[in-house]
Amino acid sequence: MDKLFSIKPFWAFGIFALLDLICVGMGMGVPIFCILFGFFVGWYIVRHITLTTPLATQVFRKVLWYASVTSAFTFLVMFIIWAPFATYFFDPARDLAQTGIPMILYEPRASFVGWIALMILISPFLQLLTTSFGAYLTLLHWLQKGEVKVPLSI
Repeated sequence: MDKLFSIKPFWAFGIFALLDLICVGMGMGVPIFCILFGFFVGWYIVRHITLTTPLATQVFRKVLWYASVTSAFTFLVMFIIWAPFATYFFDPARDLAQTGIPMILYEPRASFVGWIALMILISPFLQLLTTSFGAYLTLLHWLQKGEVKVPLSI
């Protein structure tokens, strides 16, 4: 089990990228599984960081950095998938109600803009939040049980 946590960050990111792409595929372009995958990624990040970093401030900083990197990767994937659909907005002959986008705002044009913003901007941000939350919840749990000794000095 220690071998899993001692792999280099480059290889860990490669494994994350592959699993994140699988999660995107399982959601058929909707990153709901990527968002949920953030909890596991947060757990792994804290476990990996606490093995090498002695101070709590460094742990917090690295957790936020790694969560931001994973979120940026998901943003890039979502941009590649959904940005071509943004050109539909500028095509006057395109019927936006027939694109298959859910009518979340009861008007095709507003729903289309809302859906694209949700997929490209909000979903990676939600993954950032779940990764951070999972990491800090794991760290809090381990500190309460005394499983990991991270000094709370600044």
